[in-house]
Amino acid sequence: MLRVVVVAENPVVRVGLAVLLAAHGDVEVTATAPDPATALAAVRADTPALFVLDGHADSVRHLSPTAPVLLLTHTPGRATGAAGHLVHGAYDEAELLRMVRATAHAGGPSTVSNILRFRNPASQVQRFGLSAREVEVMDLIASGMTNQRIAATCSISEKTVKNHINRIFAKLHSTTRGEAIASWLGTRTAS
Repeated sequence: MLRVVVVAENPVVRVGLAVLLAAHGDVEVTATAPDPATALAAVRADTPALFVLDGHADSVRHLSPTAPVLLLTHTPGRATGAAGHLVHGAYDEAELLRMVRATAHAGGPSTVSNILRFRNPASQVQRFGLSAREVEVMDLIASGMTNQRIAATCSISEKTVKNHINRIFAKLHSTTRGEAIASWLGTRTAS
């Protein structure tokens, strides 16, 4: 169960995010808060897996020492210390949930952001012919997750993860995780 704290100044956004995330069986919204100080006071004894912060990038520095932060903003670009970043209008419920899971499981600042900022999902699908689930699995591979963590993040079995990986490797013409990641990020050199 991913324990999430939603931080948003706007009460409608705060409640909406909490309801949306809590509707999924593997996410528990343990608190909501209008600002970082209130959020930190609410979780003093019980650290969450993730803060979902709707707001200003400068608030990340207050929350990130306690738990990873998924930042939701209106402006593109990375925020220092945020473990994940989504731009309003550029994601749907499925992408939000995927990033909540990936950011929480990544465990440290910038891991997921550094990988995902390099790629455009639509172009990767066209370029490699991966399904939406394969794109999700490949992103998690690129973020450094093990098969077990990918299975937990995607709510699928490890056997299913292995099946996805086999298909991904075939489509990316790769035999190792390193080759697949290099192809995915466009850093693989021709051999």
